[in-house]
Amino acid sequence: MSTATTPAAPDGTAPTAFTGLDRTGKLVFAGLMLGMFVASLSQTIVGPAMPRIVAELGGVEHYNWIATAAMLVSAVAVPIVGKLSDLYGRRWFYLGGVAVFMIGSILAGMSQGFWFLVFARAVQGAGMGTILPLSQTIIGDIIPPRQRGKYQGIMGAVFGVTSVIGPLIGGTVTDNLGWRWLFYLTLPVGVVAFVFIWKFLHLERAAQHGKVDLWGISTLTPGLVIALLATSLGGTSYDWGSSIIIGMYAVAALFLIAFVLIENRVAEPLLPMHLLTRPIVALSVAASFAIAVAMFGAIIYIPVYAQGVLGVSATNSGAILIPLSVAMILTSIVVGLLITRLGSYKVFLVLGGIVLVTGYWLLTRLQYGDSQWHLTLAMIVIGLGLGLCMQVYTLVVQNAVPQRELGVATAAVQFFRNVGSTIGTAVLGTVMTAQMGSSIREQMQALPAEQQAALQQSGTQMDASQLESAVLDPDALSQLPGFLVEPIRMGMGEAMHAVFLTAVPFVAAALLLSLFVKQVPLRNTLHSADDAAASAPAGAGPAAEEFGEEELVSTSTGAIAAVGATESVTGSGDGLETSGTEGYARSGATGLSGATGSGSDEDQHTER
Repeated sequence: MSTATTPAAPDGTAPTAFTGLDRTGKLVFAGLMLGMFVASLSQTIVGPAMPRIVAELGGVEHYNWIATAAMLVSAVAVPIVGKLSDLYGRRWFYLGGVAVFMIGSILAGMSQGFWFLVFARAVQGAGMGTILPLSQTIIGDIIPPRQRGKYQGIMGAVFGVTSVIGPLIGGTVTDNLGWRWLFYLTLPVGVVAFVFIWKFLHLERAAQHGKVDLWGISTLTPGLVIALLATSLGGTSYDWGSSIIIGMYAVAALFLIAFVLIENRVAEPLLPMHLLTRPIVALSVAASFAIAVAMFGAIIYIPVYAQGVLGVSATNSGAILIPLSVAMILTSIVVGLLITRLGSYKVFLVLGGIVLVTGYWLLTRLQYGDSQWHLTLAMIVIGLGLGLCMQVYTLVVQNAVPQRELGVATAAVQFFRNVGSTIGTAVLGTVMTAQMGSSIREQMQALPAEQQAALQQSGTQMDASQLESAVLDPDALSQLPGFLVEPIRMGMGEAMHAVFLTAVPFVAAALLLSLFVKQVPLRNTLHSADDAAASAPAGAGPAAEEFGEEELVSTSTGAIAAVGATESVTGSGDGLETSGTEGYARSGATGLSGATGSGSDEDQHTER
């Protein structure tokens, strides 16, 4: 595969700038998008079928584990796969991730018991935890950061599209073909993605060497699993203050402390701690965590508000997020194009944070009796905010790290998003559960005396737990006295107000963190000045950092470097010069079959 690049001329002139992917490159990009599509669709398509699934297989008391199993395993897989792909290459890991995901889908469709389905979803999660971060990492392997914005905008749009069509497809397929077809439906698309990547993606084998950080994996995996399990179980299966939850957090903390100590000692750490000591990386991953809380707070709990307060049916509540998703899709694409044109990203991070805070402020202003248009306006604003900034943090981190650490850095962003979504869903769910019962009771106690007397005469039980269940069950709600419906919905509205209010500090934190993210020039090259210095022969000249903000060379490598050819870097007064050198491969260089290219990098003035 080649891009719009040419090798350096014999007289040492620079190669032409990257202008886009050729046909083969576009097919690779299409394969990556298809892989992301099936992985992200699996997170949203199952929702409408979950009541039908537990009705057939049982396990209603463990209802949320159908989603939680995939999220947990995906979160654990992300950092491990990110580091291993840096050491051994992306292609086989990506193909393996697609294969594992499809195996999990087949097993899920064949499930005859609830816990086997949970196991199958965990297998799917392992595939998802490979496909999603590596799709973004491979984009970083073949497209320079300056040009990467528009492609990552399309990637962000994929998530938006699946959030729209997933629930719609899920409900339709479940009603007409049965829930098992939800898992079989993605298999043809997965096969196409596998074939595209198998045939067209041929990145040069990673030149890094080192032992796998088994001690890091052995401490991070149980630490993450136990911590995320405690977060998922807290407030639902067990009280937050119970000895079980506290004990799980304590054990998880011990594993994670051991992990940090190990990472500071091993030669090839699973998650290099020095990455998180860079302010631009630390701020970006922390903001990604906060954004994930806000995003899932909207996606999960806005439909609950629509059903419980506005009285929208369960079928229609799946479509109520369409304004949010469409706003996010369109904005994500436009922002990607603007970043490529302007070469600047910070303005979009800050503007996205401001818009998100505004959107959640609108959510907190919702009251019982407001029309659906009030909710729609808030959703559109939140969608605009997510589209402005969600995908941009990945670009910021990728631009700030050397190419040899691209996999683990991209995985770090995805990992903190996964953790944010898990923690956000659990914490906001606990707030809703804790607030709903007391709010409904208060509203019922405020009923007029004659209605209170009518309740006693009819023998209607005022059990708060039954009323909480009834608010989301139209059949149960219709069996209650008519005058009870309004106070129940009002109590639900108060509970959801508390949920949305709890999410506001997270979006405010994302805005605050974004204010301190430093604007670094987006490279027109794949490899940073650090990579050039690391690959230079002994005595090649001063380190890249000595040149400050001065541009070293303004040319582009394009998206690839040739297999069997690379660049040599030599010092030259006020910059670095490059020349094509046959016969050896540079550490960290990438290549796709049939491509040639060489060049040099711009100094990115990366914060260290």
